[in-house]
Amino acid sequence: MLYVAHLSKDKKLKKIIDEQPAVRLKKEKNICVYLCYSIISQQLSTKVAAIISQRFLDLYNGQEPTAQQIVETPVEKLRGIGMSNAKTNYVQNVARFELEQGMAFTKLNKMNDEEVIAYLTQIKGVGRWTSEMLLMFALCREDVFAVDDLGVQIAMAKIYKIDNTDKKQLKEKMIQLSNKWSPYRTYACLHLWQWKDNAPTVKKSKLTEKVT
Repeated sequence: MLYVAHLSKDKKLKKIIDEQPAVRLKKEKNICVYLCYSIISQQLSTKVAAIISQRFLDLYNGQEPTAQQIVETPVEKLRGIGMSNAKTNYVQNVARFELEQGMAFTKLNKMNDEEVIAYLTQIKGVGRWTSEMLLMFALCREDVFAVDDLGVQIAMAKIYKIDNTDKKQLKEKMIQLSNKWSPYRTYACLHLWQWKDNAPTVKKSKLTEKVT
């Protein structure tokens, strides 16, 4: 993998990468449905998110719905699968945007990262973080750094022993460290997330208590 040699110049990151399998990105062509799943999954455990996402799919006989089908789905049916009122509105906002403005893979792929973020955050319910996740996991952009992601913050604070008392200073330090990972910052985030999920249990320090 091309990214491994580059990221391994960071000795702390190299140690993590060496202990993990290589990561790959896979394009998702149905951007509308991807965003719907992303909204459904927010603030839920992986297990619960998977259950509600499957229920969402089951509303359309197990097939990925079109934007028109989502817009025409009664609010009560979407609420009935376990979605909050806000998420129901956000999912339908995404579908309406697809119908009115379009978000085809080919359209978004012609935009740079910041243009994609500016375009998608016009949708109420889609913020910068959601757009960054789409850049990584749907458009497969290799150099996205999710500085606002809590998992990345926790991992970097622990690994690089960053005092995160001040969130602004934490993010500034994170960005400074991540600059040397470019143009493969997406892969760095993937390894940081994987490390966090499998991080060794250690006695809580003043730092980890503040981050968790």
